[in-house]
Parts: sequence; C-alpha cells; structure tokens
Amino acid sequence: MLRDFYMMADKDGDDGDVGVKLETRTKTKRPPLYKVLILNDDYTPMEFVVHVLERFFGMTHAQAFEIMLTVHKKGIAVVGVFSHEIAETKVALVMDFAQRHQHPLQCTMEKE
Repeated sequence: MLRDFYMMADKDGDDGDVGVKLETRTKTKRPPLYKVLILNDDYTPMEFVVHVLERFFGMTHAQAFEIMLTVHKKGIAVVGVFSHEIAETKVALVMDFAQRHQHPLQCTMEKE
C-alpha cells in the first residue's frame, strides 16, 4: 500500500517528495491565580477571624487559629489562592459578613 502511495505521487508530476501534514494545536494558558489576604486591625476579635476562616475558607479550627495568629503577629496572611472569580467572591462575602457584624476586618486579593 505504501508503494502505491509513492507511485501516485510520481504520477501527479511531483518531484517525489512526500510531506506529512502537521496539525498545530493552540496551547491554552492556565488562568492567573489570586491570593486572598486577611489584614490585621486592632478591633476585630480573634474569635471572629477564626470563625470567618472556618466558614468561608473551609479550614479546621486548628488551621484557622494558626492563620489568625499569623495575621495578628505579622499584620497580614494569605488565606487561600483561587481563580479571579472565586477570589473576588470570597473577598466580597468576608467583607459583607464583617460589615454585618460591625467589625472593620479587611480582606483583599492580589495577583499571585
């Protein structure tokens, strides 16, 4: 069968070269990720921060307590890394929850 292919190529007036058609695929890039950050303040109770981390970021009590201490000592901590839409939603949920409970807790996001 391969011999027939070469013969057909010669009959068509080609110079005998046979090429291979390569399909090019577009390589999709992963969407950028965003860090969600909690900032320290002098008024929000530590227990409230722990509750926020458990509720909105699915942390265990021990994990939430550790992150809360990091926020307290360093002034800021990364609480998760997400796609833009998810990070934006989590920031909005945390900020709304803090406002409804009359706490000045700040939550932001930045590109990783």
